[in-house]
Amino acid sequence: MSDNLTERRPYNAVTDFVDANVARGLAEKIAFIDPNNTLSYGELQARSVRFANALRGLGIRQEERVALLLNDTVDYPAAFWGTVRAGRIAIPLNTFLTVPQYAYILGDCRATALVAAAPLVQALWPVIERLPHLRTVILVGATAGELPASRGHDVRLFEGILDAADATPFTAGTVSDEVAFWLYTSGSTGDPKGVRHVHSSLMATAKLFGQGVLGIGETDVVHSAAKLFFAYGLGNAMTFPLSVGATTALWPERPSPESVFEMMRKHRPTIFYGVPSLYTALLSHPDIGKGAGSDRLRICVSAGEALPAHIGERWRKVVGVDILDGIGSTELLQTFLSNRPGEIRYGSTGKPVPGYEARIVDEKGCELGANEIGELIIRGPSAAEGYWNQRAKSQRTFVGHWTYTGDKFRRDADGYYYYCGRTDDMFKVSGMWVSPFDVEAALTSHEAVLEAAVIGKQDADGLVKPKAFIVLKNGYVADDSLLERLKVHVKEHAGPWKYPRWIDVRADLPHTATGKIQRFKLRDEDSPAQRAD
Repeated sequence: MSDNLTERRPYNAVTDFVDANVARGLAEKIAFIDPNNTLSYGELQARSVRFANALRGLGIRQEERVALLLNDTVDYPAAFWGTVRAGRIAIPLNTFLTVPQYAYILGDCRATALVAAAPLVQALWPVIERLPHLRTVILVGATAGELPASRGHDVRLFEGILDAADATPFTAGTVSDEVAFWLYTSGSTGDPKGVRHVHSSLMATAKLFGQGVLGIGETDVVHSAAKLFFAYGLGNAMTFPLSVGATTALWPERPSPESVFEMMRKHRPTIFYGVPSLYTALLSHPDIGKGAGSDRLRICVSAGEALPAHIGERWRKVVGVDILDGIGSTELLQTFLSNRPGEIRYGSTGKPVPGYEARIVDEKGCELGANEIGELIIRGPSAAEGYWNQRAKSQRTFVGHWTYTGDKFRRDADGYYYYCGRTDDMFKVSGMWVSPFDVEAALTSHEAVLEAAVIGKQDADGLVKPKAFIVLKNGYVADDSLLERLKVHVKEHAGPWKYPRWIDVRADLPHTATGKIQRFKLRDEDSPAQRAD
């Protein structure tokens, strides 16, 4: 990796992503658009400066934590980059969590300040009362008349503190190796962990994947259904476009096929980012067609979970644009394996993004050969510093220069990587590894199945066999005949030992906000609706 991405030096990420665009003449160009407002690069710089000065004025000290509970609007980048500019630690929070989950994260990170959209914070006041470190709450989208009664905290209005703040340019003296922000893992396998990232990691991912693989440029307009609060969305809609002076169209609500089509028609993005479940839903929608509504669409990206081959192939046929499937993680900030334009092999996760190294190893750390299944480990410049207050887990995940992903993969003779499942999700049937993803892909390739999740379950003899949870498409009935046809379909497409001995039909499946299926929740259930062979 080139020294300018890895060596320790005086550096604050805001200078590359905000100030550099203004310095090269893009002050008047629109950086962000939401349904109600626009924000130019010059306005982003001015508002981030004011917010940085406001944090200082409120007594929030350098390196203290500032939690951000915000919808995707133009206020988000102002708050995020203002916090980074000030040398405080920005902690984006998932906007779809429960009150107990917020209580856990806010208590764990010991945030001094919380910047929150007024509607999102209403249910959290009892939690806020119990947080000893939280001193300041800054409300976005509220008026003076809507401020709550005194609760022992300094409660302010976002626009009010910006209007009152000093406009004198200020950027904290930080270094490239200094922690700039935390991201909490999505909780697909249990309680989320605080992942600490340094200033230089943001530009590393923007250069290596955003520019190097996607070829993002100043003329691009991007829309990401994935939100800014987690690693995938933060790169898609924030750092990648800002690294080249592009424009991002933001949608503040939970994404749906209808909202995606609305954004595609209105803003005509050139790059669209989604997750496999959303691409599946879009393909099932009557409005799907060429460009998915955008006559300028040139590339689509998928992450979160592996993209089934038949979804990518159908998208290319119907929409006329390829989906680049890849994988990243909170621990590595963004995508490190990906298909590339002109080098797409649907069903695979592609090859290592240039600048990252990948290995597949066994339980002893020995590298495996072609088509052997093992754990994927990655070496690259965007690896996190570690988990907050999780020493043992940090030591297991971050081993020297290598990050252990917890994902099982195999690599074919051509160097393409294939996702097999989380380490905890894999199981053996008749002595052979079964990848839940392989069975799920076979199930969803059937015309009746919208979505599927597979776990290992012990049968009456104590032997582990696949069990499937599925969501059917509209118009299909879960009778015995259909379920038997699905078992035969899996035998033919995935292998005779991989077919599900039980199929549980559900109205929906549990997901994280990043679109990952929470198989651990399905494993924990004792569902009475089992259909045995």
